[in-house]
Amino acid sequence: MARAEVPVAGADEVGRGALFGPVVAGAVILGEGFDWTGLNDSKQLSAKKRSELAERIESHAAAWSIGMASAEEIDRLNIRMATHLAIRRAVEGLGVAPRLVLIDGIDEPLAGIAQKAIVKGDALSVSIAAASIIAKVRRDSMIEELDAVCPGFGLRENKGYGSAAHLKALRSLGPSPFHRKSFIERTGWLF
Repeated sequence: MARAEVPVAGADEVGRGALFGPVVAGAVILGEGFDWTGLNDSKQLSAKKRSELAERIESHAAAWSIGMASAEEIDRLNIRMATHLAIRRAVEGLGVAPRLVLIDGIDEPLAGIAQKAIVKGDALSVSIAAASIIAKVRRDSMIEELDAVCPGFGLRENKGYGSAAHLKALRSLGPSPFHRKSFIERTGWLF
């Protein structure tokens, strides 16, 4: 009897702690026969290695998708709920319906689908690692492009996170339309 493949997706987000830009989630079903050599938590990989792996994932995985929640949605919903929204959007965008979704972290934000939250899942599951990689590559590329739209914040270097140069620019330039106002107000970083 032939073994039926059960589509398992991995899902992860990046950009949760940034001051600027969206939170971006990836969802990936690697599929049978995918060469997962080198897949690891995106934070453990060089930018060059992440790009190479993202290209392999996007070319050879059974399905992959990106979901986002904007800075405005983050401000309106809060970062936790916006992260859930981005993950739901990523999973809903898959061209193959997963039977199970493994999600990095402690939350299970999906409705009507089997899911399992795994703490440090991006280091324990190749599917979650793959989702982490495509999300990180996509978000970093997007933030680098926004550096031209919002100059002065050092986005190419800090990717929207609160580096000393970014905080200094926020104090002198004020926030851009892509900054998360709730993060800035809550922490008093401008004051």
